[in-house]
Amino acid sequence: MTTPWMSLLLVLGGAIALAAGYGAHAVRTRLKSAAAQKNARQMLEDAKRESETILREAKLQAKDEYIRLREKFEEETRTRRQELLGQEERVTQRETNLDRKLAMLDKKESGLDEKLEELQGQRNTLDRKAEELDRLIKEQQQKIQEVAAMGQDEARNILMTRLEEDLRNESGALIRRIQEETHENAEREARRIITMAVERYAADQVNDITTSSVALPSDEMKGRIIGKEGRNIRALEAATGVNIMIDDTPELVVISGFDPLRRELAKTSLERLISDGRINPARIEEVVAKVQTEIDDATREAGEEAIYTLGLRSVAPEIVRTLGRLKFRHSYSQNVLKHSIEVGHLMGLLAGEMDLDIDLAKRIGLFHDIGKALDHQVEGSHAIIGADLLKRHGEAQIVYNAVAAHHGDVEGESVYAPLTTAADAMTASRPGARSETTEIYIQRLEKLEEIASGFRGVVKSFAIQAGREIRVLVEPSKIDDNEAMQMARNISKQIEQELQYPGQIKVTVVRETRCIEYAR
Repeated sequence: MTTPWMSLLLVLGGAIALAAGYGAHAVRTRLKSAAAQKNARQMLEDAKRESETILREAKLQAKDEYIRLREKFEEETRTRRQELLGQEERVTQRETNLDRKLAMLDKKESGLDEKLEELQGQRNTLDRKAEELDRLIKEQQQKIQEVAAMGQDEARNILMTRLEEDLRNESGALIRRIQEETHENAEREARRIITMAVERYAADQVNDITTSSVALPSDEMKGRIIGKEGRNIRALEAATGVNIMIDDTPELVVISGFDPLRRELAKTSLERLISDGRINPARIEEVVAKVQTEIDDATREAGEEAIYTLGLRSVAPEIVRTLGRLKFRHSYSQNVLKHSIEVGHLMGLLAGEMDLDIDLAKRIGLFHDIGKALDHQVEGSHAIIGADLLKRHGEAQIVYNAVAAHHGDVEGESVYAPLTTAADAMTASRPGARSETTEIYIQRLEKLEEIASGFRGVVKSFAIQAGREIRVLVEPSKIDDNEAMQMARNISKQIEQELQYPGQIKVTVVRETRCIEYAR
């Protein structure tokens, strides 16, 4: 071939090769584009599905949160509604109470108006009666002066009688006014007056508390107790510090002494000597020493038991032993240790009601009569003796002051002092706490009625409540209200002067007017 054809063929071959390469490139390009589109569609679908999943989860979470918030809102709304209902009920109750109080105040106000009108009427009546009384007195005085036959002494007696009646009426009115003013005083003054009203104390009867008796198996034992030339009885009296009386009473020996512990020591020792049968000075000293040790242990245990019963703490050993000695002390047949425990319990209850220190009140109540264990050894009131003992052994001032003041020997420095007085009087005067013989009891009742019946204008008098109250009935025509008040006071004063009794006696004067008519 020639060169032009060669060139042409080369050109055509190149063109064909170029076209084939271009076509192959185009095919490859389309294939890549299709694959990319397919991948893009796949990714789009995946993203769409993922977004739908996320959207569904978000909707579920949103729904759950909505439900939770709605429940919380409903719970808060329900709680708030209940609070509002409660407040509404309280407001309604307060309104009801206020309406009731307003009604009561209106009623009291109307009652006060009526009483004021009544008092004004009574005042006018009293003014008229006073004027009439002055007029009558002047007329009487004029008549007395005009009567020529009447002597000077007789006229003086008539005037003195009328003056005495006027003073009696004025004294009754004065007593009533003072008592009314007293009731209007502060609460502290009222408590003091109430405490003074219940405070009563009677001295012990020596015959009932200073002797003990020991039964003997036979009268032959009296000679053995006395011993040769009286050496046995002298040894026993010297060892125990009591008097042993052997008289004509068959099979009985009487032990006398003011110290209850010594009486108990002598009684127990004598009983053991009689039981043992060996009675001589050496044996007496041996038995007395042994019994003394037993009594010391018994007193200590009694004191510890009393302190444990009331739940007290930090009590000095000497106070414990002294307190236990009250086990052998009696007053009007009432055991003083049991009485002290009862006062402690009662003061604890009263202190609780008055918002006071309960433990302190119990401590004072238990120790208030501790001086009675030493009053036969030390001169003075048992209240002061007990207070000095407590002070020496580290008790607080409020304790020993209340003990010293419970019978008025010193001035009380706290509310516990009158509280002790009241509790002591209440436990001593309650029914059954202290006993008396039947004869003494009947004599006291008869004397009460005799005292009350001796006053002018008394119709009847009755001793009631086991002699703790005397009720006096008077004639209203002879005794007015002022005289009745004066009579109650005079009767109480005469009872205090002429009788001895535990606790207190209430005097009630009854004056009533009965108007009777018959419808025919």
